[in-house]
Amino acid sequence: MLAAYLYCPRPLAAQKSKPQEYEVKAAYLYNFGRFVEWPASGNMSDNFPICVLGQDPFGSYLDAVIAGEFVNDRKLIAKRIATVRDALNCRILFISDSESVRLREILAAVDKTPVLTVSDTPNFIIAGGMIQFVVVENRIRFSINLAACERASLTPSSQLLKVAVEVRGEASKVNGPS
Repeated sequence: MLAAYLYCPRPLAAQKSKPQEYEVKAAYLYNFGRFVEWPASGNMSDNFPICVLGQDPFGSYLDAVIAGEFVNDRKLIAKRIATVRDALNCRILFISDSESVRLREILAAVDKTPVLTVSDTPNFIIAGGMIQFVVVENRIRFSINLAACERASLTPSSQLLKVAVEVRGEASKVNGPS
């Protein structure tokens, strides 16, 4: 069932039959929010920000996918940010490939904070990122770095882990079905 949500979320199902690459990735970002458990935090707003750091490859796709959607009773909003400091107010941070030269600096700045880091930059999870988009058999898939998630007190559901093409690192706990 999770695979159906991840591969064909509601906003895309009503659109054309062959979605563009970043339409699919935007849908994944939305669904990652639904299948990751965040720690309780008193300083988060009523919104659930999905942020893009660097050049925005999504265009209007991200805004369209999350329009009117909620995660954990928080309204999804898309934010384009310019600094790592702004990333600390995000729930999900997509790090654009344009930031690859600063990748280690960015990951160090958000390390141990409850910000889910996602990118399609090669070797992203090896560098310490949490979720990396990969292409397998001409389909957009993802790999997960459990150790990085755990350092940030984020718990991916077991259902999310089942559909990942690769799970790296050790985690002391994995959330049950969501």
